[in-house]
Parts: sequence; structure tokens; C-alpha cells
Amino acid sequence: MNAVEIRNVTKTFGALTAVGDLSLNVPAGSVYGFIGPNGSGKTTTLRMIMSILLPDSGSIRVLDEERQEAATDRIGYLPEERGLYRRMKVRDVLRFYGKLKNRGNVSRDVDHWLEKLDLTEWADKKVETLSKGMSQKVQFIAAVVHRPDLVILDEPFTGLDPVNTDVLQQAVLELQANGATVIFSTHDMSTAETMCDFIFMIFKGRKVLDGTLTEIQDRYGTDTGRVRIDGDAAPLHDIPGVERVTDRGQLQELRIADDCDSQDILTVIASRARVRHFELARPSLHDIFVRIAGPEAEEATSA
Repeated sequence: MNAVEIRNVTKTFGALTAVGDLSLNVPAGSVYGFIGPNGSGKTTTLRMIMSILLPDSGSIRVLDEERQEAATDRIGYLPEERGLYRRMKVRDVLRFYGKLKNRGNVSRDVDHWLEKLDLTEWADKKVETLSKGMSQKVQFIAAVVHRPDLVILDEPFTGLDPVNTDVLQQAVLELQANGATVIFSTHDMSTAETMCDFIFMIFKGRKVLDGTLTEIQDRYGTDTGRVRIDGDAAPLHDIPGVERVTDRGQLQELRIADDCDSQDILTVIASRARVRHFELARPSLHDIFVRIAGPEAEEATSA
């Protein structure tokens, strides 16, 4: 069963096609990552799933409901634009959001999440006294306190320190373990790699990637060499068969041409510098993202 089914959906704003002919299945019980540059159509797609925006054409089915509005109370949503009633106390505002979703008394769930996210001592303080990170965690609780079947999180980890990022990531995995489907958008490729069962990338309103991380990486093969040498990266340039050199600080990444033998490249490098480390690997999601949406892709398009 799919929690979300999108079929040939298009959404325009005037002359701008924000989302073009998009089809996508989100399996129930999965953690599904949405990635893409700013302005690519991620938030527009999430808002159409929520029925905040309606598609110009195509169809969207949510939680096996013909009418999306029928599933509203079974969805939790953390929008990109954060907003809480600042003069209310934390516990009161969370109970209020739970009642909005027809859950009735959610006090036990509120207390569970306050403890889980280390906010218990702030429960009776006004929202306006919280730090940005604490406010973000409260907003997350507001999105999930009614035990939704589908949770949609728009950039949930942005602005959090590493400790709170880990706490919120564990909370997302707890939701999945309890049967919820989680869709979240992110610009952090390492988070998408480690947390997501499936990854979808949208670029200029069009789907360009969709699948597991392994499936996506398999499309690109083992064309990445990671090398550490003594000295700077100058000896790595102008090597036959190396299409691109990317400086990663302690490591350099080499894009190796399909018809080139990596051993020949290693031989050339060793003749120029002392090699401390050399390995072949599939490209990271970060690298794939940059290939599709970075300056290199723009140069290829305009050539």
C-alpha cells in the first residue's frame, strides 16, 4: 500500500511551472526524503499533498482516500514557516493542537514528547521564552502529538545544533517504528543518506531521481576516486582520464572517465606525489546532487 500516490501532477503560478507532470509513490511505513535546490518545487509538492495548494492537473491520493480532505486529521504537518502561539504555555499550546485534530485528550502524548525531547521543565513556560531550537522541537511535537498516520516535515532539522538534530532524528525513527509514514524535505544530503528508505529529487519542477540510495548510486557506477597525498592537490590535475577534481580538504575526489583504468590513474599520481590513501567508491548523494543541480550541470546545459 502507498501512503501517497501522485499521478501526472502539474502546478503553475502564472508563467512559472513549479511542478511539472510529477508522478510519485510513497510506500506506507517508509521514511521518504525530498531533496532539491531552493525553488525546485519541494514545498509546493508537500503543500499539494496537504491540500493547502491544489494541482492544476493530475491527481493525488493520500492514505487511500479518494478525497484528500478526508485524511486531514490523520496527517501531521511541520511547515517551513514556523509559527506557534507565543503567549500560550508550551503544554497548553500542544494540547490545543491535539484537539484541533479531533484527538480529544492528548495529555499523555504531550507529556511523552516533552520528556522525549527534553522539554519537560519548559512545559509551563510561555512559548515566547523558548530558544529557537526549543521552539522548533515544540513545533515538531505539535505536528505529531495526535499520532498521525502520515507526517510531513518541511526542513525539520534546519537551524538545530548537532545534539538536537540527533534527538529529532531519533524521534522521526520512533514515528516510523510505530507505523507512521514520514516525508521530509532536507538540504542535508548526509541526513537523507542515513535516514531515508527512499529519496526523491526534484529539479526545476521535474523529477530527476526517485528510488533507494543504492538504486540511485548504481546509476552512476563506481566512478569516484578518493585520494590523499602529501602536499597540495596540484599533482592531481591534468591526469588523463580524470574529468574533475574536487577538493574535500583532507581528501580529494576524482571523477574518473568510464573508459579509464583506475590503476593507470594511481600510477600517474604515485609518480607525482606520495600517496597516503586511494580508494574507488560510488558517488555520494551530495556529489550526485551537485552533478544534477550545480554549476557543472548549468555549463553542460548552456554548452
